[in-house]
Amino acid sequence: HGASLLKESVVLKLNGGLGTGMGLDFAKSLLKVKGNDTFLDLTAKQVISMRKAYKQNVRFVLMNSFSTSSDTMEFLQKYPDIVSDPDLEFVQNKVPKL
Repeated sequence: HGASLLKESVVLKLNGGLGTGMGLDFAKSLLKVKGNDTFLDLTAKQVISMRKAYKQNVRFVLMNSFSTSSDTMEFLQKYPDIVSDPDLEFVQNKVPKL
């Protein structure tokens, strides 16, 4: 059952924080952490790897803030399979609370 459950699962990443406390003016997930890779690169590569390994469209959703949405979506353009999903993000305080 393991891999078959992936089609019912979502990789959800909280991506709403700016790095202002660290002197940044962009999302903390865009900070380089390994070579030229950012936190967001590593996450995107993990999702792509899972999709290939399990031959499932593992869904990936970002919870962005007004401050992180545009930088993040622009950054992800280099991952066409990720950024092409119309449900890739939702912006905090723009969707009804559950």
